[in-house]
Amino acid sequence: MAVDGKWEIVINSPMGAQKANLDLATNGTALTGTQQAAQGSGPLENGKVDGNAVSWSAKISNPMPLTLDFSGTVDGDKLSGSVKAGVFGSFPFTGNRIA
Repeated sequence: MAVDGKWEIVINSPMGAQKANLDLATNGTALTGTQQAAQGSGPLENGKVDGNAVSWSAKISNPMPLTLDFSGTVDGDKLSGSVKAGVFGSFPFTGNRIA
């Protein structure tokens, strides 16, 4: 399932809904791209694609430096899954392709 494109995701965290924009591209089983969010922006790391399953890591700087580990599933123009925020646990996220 193609994940290439621009996505808007919402992470349902204890601090409320956290929005981020992703620009994703695949090359075989590798997933690359960038994240833009109020909490921090930058390149994705450790991105992988396996069928319609995707995973990647992204670093944020607010409210503190932290690496978020995402795992999810692509279903057409929808993306959903969970994000692990270190010792703070895991939270669900959902997203839609915007381009």
